[in-house]
Amino acid sequence: MSTHAGDQFRAPPKKSLGQHFLHERSVVDRIIHAVDPKPGDRLVEIGPGQGAMTFPLLDRHGVLTAIEFDRDLLQPLAAAARAHGELTLVHANVLDVDFTALADGTPIRLVGNLPYNLSSPILFHALDHAPAVRDMHFMLQKEVVERAAAGPGSKIYGRLSVMLQAFCEVTSLFTVGPGAFRPPPKVDSAVMRLVPRDPARIGIDDRKRFADVVRAAFGQRRKTLRNALRLVCDEAAMRDAGVDPQARAEQLEVGDFVRLSNRIAAA
Repeated sequence: MSTHAGDQFRAPPKKSLGQHFLHERSVVDRIIHAVDPKPGDRLVEIGPGQGAMTFPLLDRHGVLTAIEFDRDLLQPLAAAARAHGELTLVHANVLDVDFTALADGTPIRLVGNLPYNLSSPILFHALDHAPAVRDMHFMLQKEVVERAAAGPGSKIYGRLSVMLQAFCEVTSLFTVGPGAFRPPPKVDSAVMRLVPRDPARIGIDDRKRFADVVRAAFGQRRKTLRNALRLVCDEAAMRDAGVDPQARAEQLEVGDFVRLSNRIAAA
């Protein structure tokens, strides 16, 4: 069953923006059930598209802010939303949106069907504002969700896994087939939940240093850490942090990267 507001949305999906419009109502219902909005929550949707999730969220919650880059969708969204609730539209590239300013002291809850070509940059952008975000429910390419949730020793465990898991609790919720979208993408999608950790319990002394260490370690993942990190730190620092210089990046747990980056920052 389709959930968008019929005739108001005449423009076809734009390939250049990676648009795949969700239309399967049962999938929308599962996402809203996972989000479970409560009175007083500040919901912010990224990329409402043709409103498949927007209007049911408004029906349930009454008020919503949505960030949409495609100018052609703004007027139809605004018009169709009037029957459902109070929609505030922000016309912007989400990577330019300051979530901390948007939250204005009240943590926001992010939700969205993210464009595949921008999913990792959006995730890293959200991480930059994690203290202002209560949780995130995103639909992404299934492969990205699998990478985000992967553990040490897995072939797909990498920079994305470590960065997300260091700052958030990552939960893969369910898979969505291509038929739920128009046009159908060539891959499966999945929905995941990210809950930012309490900053006091993350234990990272220098966020930039941590990000640099993780990037360098996985930048040449076939190499030992001695070689991959030679421009970042020496073997003594690794041993002081309890890290084997002969190990490879995918063998390290998130906590190992935290200890190593803190050791380097202290030096």
